[in-house]
This record gives sequence, C-alpha cells and structure tokens, in this order.
Amino acid sequence: MPGSLVFRRTAGPADLRDFRQWWAFLPGANWRRPDGPGSSVRDRGRRPVTHVAYPDAQAYAAWAGKSLPTEAEWEFAARGGLDGAVYVWGDEFTPGGRHLANTWQGEFPWQNLLLDGYEGTSPVGAFPANGYGLYNMAGNVWEWTSDYFRPRHAGAGAAPVAAGQPAEPAPGCCAPRNPMVTEPGRDLASAIPRKVIKGGSYLCAPNYCMRYRPAARQGEAIDTSTGHLGFRCVVRDAWTPG
Repeated sequence: MPGSLVFRRTAGPADLRDFRQWWAFLPGANWRRPDGPGSSVRDRGRRPVTHVAYPDAQAYAAWAGKSLPTEAEWEFAARGGLDGAVYVWGDEFTPGGRHLANTWQGEFPWQNLLLDGYEGTSPVGAFPANGYGLYNMAGNVWEWTSDYFRPRHAGAGAAPVAAGQPAEPAPGCCAPRNPMVTEPGRDLASAIPRKVIKGGSYLCAPNYCMRYRPAARQGEAIDTSTGHLGFRCVVRDAWTPG
C-alpha cells in the first residue's frame, strides 16, 4: 500500500537505537498529504516538499531541465565560502544566542523546546541565507544528492571492508577535487542502493543527530520517503576556459 514514514514524538525518553519508536509507516502519506489522509500542504506555503523518494526527486529534476547535486557540489554550496567552518554560518552554533537553522532543541525524541520557533518544517527565509545566498542548507529537511553512499570518501589508501570484499578508497590528501560515486558500493549489507543525503533536519538534536553540519552525511535507501527528507535542484552552466 502506498505510504511514507511520518514522525511521531514519543511520550517520554526512548531507546535511541530503535527508530521504530518515533517513525511509523502511514498509508496514504505523501507530498500532498504530509501527515496522512486528511492533511494538506495548503498551510505549508514556501516550505520544502517532503515524502519524496530518490526516483521521484530525480524525475522532477529531469522534468524541470535541472539535476540533483552531487555530494561535493552540495557541500561546496552549503559552505557559502566558509571553508572549514563547523556550520554553514561559522563555528559557533548559536552566535549571540540566536538560532540560525531549524533543528531540534531539547532531548530527542520527546522533548522539543522550540527555541528556534518551529516544530516541523520552516518556510524559506525563516533563517538567514549563507554566503552564497542559499537558504536552509542546514537543518529543516535532509536533501538528496546524486552520489551513491559509501562509508568513506574516495581518496588515497584503502578502508577496511568485510572479508572477501574489494577494498574501498579511504579519505586522504589525494582525493579528487570533485569526487563522484556513480556506482553502489559492494560492501553494503542492504540490497537496496543508498544515496547520500546532506544537511540534517528539524529532527537533528545534540543527543541524537548533529548532522546539520555541512561536513556531515548519511546514506538513505532510494525507495524511502519520510517527513524530513526533501531535495533541491541545480543548473550547471556550460563553461569554457578562456
């Protein structure tokens, strides 16, 4: 039955090793019905579309004459010129006590203090843009990239993998400038390919997930859609040296 994963806050502290306590598959949930049948996006103007699996995001990008960004492109854009900074706005999480992204404050998954003013998604422009004029590159919703997920980036050396499997490249000084992973890794336990998602979401909390940092990443099965996962498109201009 068509549906998607919807977040439900728990009544109290929970075992963070079991995501089934706060995620539930809800038949009928989709991008038009983000909380299931009877819900609507009419009151969610200027908020990111969610409940979109990778093939859906890819199909939309192709229809719009655009593309999904690679992981390297996404991170370059997210940093906004602040290479090496912890966050997309600098090294301090709340400079001057001000929240600069839509994340979770309190103890996940039951206590949300709402210090940033939002419990779910927030509209574009609710927080300042980064140095490149891009909004919501941290928090709010995770975003698909076109790269297949590998535990380690391409580079010099070899990373340990399961016995009998080919070595994966490890991080190093000689990583390509714009690495791309165009084939799924052969060391993954799951038969369903995973793509890299970036940016973290409104559910990222210090006690559970601090992946609203531009360097953070995780893999997501391409057939999965959730209430905290969306996407953005890019246009690659033709460039010639000279």
